[in-house]
Amino acid sequence: MTNKYLSYISDEHFLSCIENLHKSYTRAKANVSKKKFYSNKIDTIKLTFDASFNELDEVTLIKTEINRQIDKSINNSIGTFHEQILGGIKGFEVGNFSGFDIKASDNTLFADIKNKHNTMNSSSAESLFQKLATYADTYKKAECYWVQILAKNSFNEKWFGEINGKEYSHSRVNKISGDQFYKLLTGKDYALFELYTILPKAISDYLKNLKTEESENNSALEEIQTSSKESKRTILDEITFENYSYYLGFDKLE
Repeated sequence: MTNKYLSYISDEHFLSCIENLHKSYTRAKANVSKKKFYSNKIDTIKLTFDASFNELDEVTLIKTEINRQIDKSINNSIGTFHEQILGGIKGFEVGNFSGFDIKASDNTLFADIKNKHNTMNSSSAESLFQKLATYADTYKKAECYWVQILAKNSFNEKWFGEINGKEYSHSRVNKISGDQFYKLLTGKDYALFELYTILPKAISDYLKNLKTEESENNSALEEIQTSSKESKRTILDEITFENYSYYLGFDKLE
């Protein structure tokens, strides 16, 4: 039976990956209360600049900041989506917090997947290289990869260089772009492009088959508006007061 969507994983698995990501979106958007919104301190100085330089009213400003927080959470889930897709290819599996993201069932490949090329600092890069080198040393036939789904170029090459003042190289530790890694695991040159082009249809089919639509309950803005009316502060002053009233002078906001 021919697959409807992708040639290298089953339709059932593909739709389950989309479903898992949709659930991540829903969780990220659901019930963004004031408490949750404040869980990471709000940079109200930056928001002051955003309001003036981007010509945003206070309500739009806070909605934008809420969406930024949601987006930050979802970015992590996009990497998981790629792991689940790749783990559905015959002969490969997902790590499930085992220290690697993807591996070959016969232990000839181990990979750590990053959604973007610039998500690691030098310490993280050093730690990742050492981890991949350990897999390569433990499994003598294994090729190990740092995968950059969104990379600056298309490449599949040995990873060597200077990290934190130390030179690192290993004959079987590599770095690879997303398109090349999809090609490597599927044997198809355009496997990632195939995913990109079919996504709109697959997502549309998935959404059509949803039995119920989860409702969002983002109460943060409403709660802040209510408390700002009670205190007679502007929305931005209310956020600043509630986040920094213990700072010198900030308790005087009116």
